[in-house]
Amino acid sequence: MDRDFLIDLFAHFGPVTIRRMFSGFGISADGTNFALALRSGLYFRADDQTVARFEAEGSKPFQYQTRAKTVTVNSYWELPARLFDDPEELSEWARAAWHAAQRAAVKKRPKTRKSNKATTKKAVPKKTAPKKGVLPKAGKAVAAKTSAAKGKKTRRGKPSRDRG
Repeated sequence: MDRDFLIDLFAHFGPVTIRRMFSGFGISADGTNFALALRSGLYFRADDQTVARFEAEGSKPFQYQTRAKTVTVNSYWELPARLFDDPEELSEWARAAWHAAQRAAVKKRPKTRKSNKATTKKAVPKKTAPKKGVLPKAGKAVAAKTSAAKGKKTRRGKPSRDRG
């Protein structure tokens, strides 16, 4: 199935967005993905309210093979082949799939929590005093002058010169 075929197929349903996905396309309307067009066929979103309709038509859920097992995705069911020739009934099935996808999206949304701003405070890092004997980060000239003033040797073991 190519993009143009899918646009024609869903013309009676209304405007759809078709995006590349896996080995085919994802089909959505108003931001809700409700169908998959894959090499193995066209699959519509289903839930407990619409699965019986697919079963009555002899459709099967979407399946794919991994190295270890066959995975069955019960939320997408194959569209009956007879619907490809009936755009009006296909659009009814597409609407039912779109509603099933919306119901699933509502179930997935996290419940909003009431936050108490008084109890949720952000941690503020404490400023710590520099360790004794550790110089603050500064240029080499400042460090050399400080070392010379204290009579310390440089890294090479020679006494530092005060460059004034």
